[in-house]
Amino acid sequence: MKIYHNPRCSKSRQTLKMLQENGVDPEIVKYLEDVPTANELKELINKLGIKPEALVRKTEKIYKEKFKGKDLSDEEWIQAMVEYPKLIQRPIVVKGNKAVLGRPPENVKEFL
Repeated sequence: MKIYHNPRCSKSRQTLKMLQENGVDPEIVKYLEDVPTANELKELINKLGIKPEALVRKTEKIYKEKFKGKDLSDEEWIQAMVEYPKLIQRPIVVKGNKAVLGRPPENVKEFL
């Protein structure tokens, strides 16, 4: 398993802890430091089964300043998340060809 993790996010920490407490030693991707490429994001979005805009954190300051109220294409949303990785919802847990958002952390239980 792999987790796209932000150590400063309580939900991300809770999800990682849940995985570890269930014997999972996931690959940890600190996505703010190791920013996913556009292709990696497309793959994640496919595994999540959502539209790119659904992966955007609309509470972030950068969203409110630059993107709120804009009608962007899927490609433009992906590019925005590459350029501003704080926009990416977290945590994302990947198992094989499926992924789930750990908001709330209980969403990850289906992988355990």
